[in-house]
Amino acid sequence: MTTASRKSTPKTPQQRMQARRKRLQAQGLRPVQHWVPDLRDPRVRADLRRQAKLLSQHPENAVIDDWIEQAYDWREWR
Repeated sequence: MTTASRKSTPKTPQQRMQARRKRLQAQGLRPVQHWVPDLRDPRVRADLRRQAKLLSQHPENAVIDDWIEQAYDWREWR
């Protein structure tokens, strides 16, 4: 038995990642980068609190809450 018939695997992390990307692209996928809020940043947390406070004061909250109660199937939560 010879080792020449065996596929050689990439050695470095960069080579492994390149091989993974090629496999995914062969499957018709493409990379997408997502940016999300950094919740470790105190400024981000403060802004989220500010936005939540504004949302809590929305004049139609009661109507929206009533609609959610009627539309959502809560059986899974009980």
